[in-house]
Amino acid sequence: MNRFRYLQIRWLLLVVFTAFVCVGAYAQNSAIKPEPRAEDWWKTRHQSMNDRVKKGEVDMILIGDSITHGWEGDGKAVWDKFYANRKAVNLGISGDQTQHVLWRLDNGNIDGISPKLAVIMIGTNNAGSNTPTEIAEGVTAIVKKLRDKLPNMKILLLAIFPREEKPGELRAKLDTVNGLIAKLDDGKMVRFLDIGPKFLEVGGVLPKSIMPDALHPNKKGYEIWAQAIEASVAEMLGEVKKN
Repeated sequence: MNRFRYLQIRWLLLVVFTAFVCVGAYAQNSAIKPEPRAEDWWKTRHQSMNDRVKKGEVDMILIGDSITHGWEGDGKAVWDKFYANRKAVNLGISGDQTQHVLWRLDNGNIDGISPKLAVIMIGTNNAGSNTPTEIAEGVTAIVKKLRDKLPNMKILLLAIFPREEKPGELRAKLDTVNGLIAKLDDGKMVRFLDIGPKFLEVGGVLPKSIMPDALHPNKKGYEIWAQAIEASVAEMLGEVKKN
């Protein structure tokens, strides 16, 4: 075997090995593997959402975890004001991570409906077990699945909300995720919007008057949320013309 041929084989083996390692690393990312949860209350919540969408009349869906779920709690009055008349459905479940949302989207949450708009805010619960890149891959997988299953639906992708009373490692980690998922904005069907600064005071402080536990909004927090996305929601639902 001449030296040139030997080097060719070595280069080919290196490429194959690198690809294998990359695929293996991607496959190990729990944030992109659709997975249900075992809790009975979670199964009941999931089924109740499936039962709701089976009734049709869905123009808008909100997808997320406890922060989205909370539209039925501290955010109910604000929901009634902004979304009750818009045929909106809450697809948030407390504690969910990106992998749980992926499973739900494959198991009934969006079957048989053709919403005009999805508002997504997910990923904060992955922060304890996944890297920023992995979390971003999880969010990307959700957006891709929605685009594949509901190609005519527009997506308002929200940056993960700030958490912790003051800026720290966890908030910095989520900021990194937000920087990555911002690239999903395609200027047409997917729009990225970061309303995090709306919740913060001078110095990046997250006040208890908005998020008492430095994670979940209270009524005032939901009011800020709704007001901050209203212009985008109205436009993406086709209620107003784009300027």
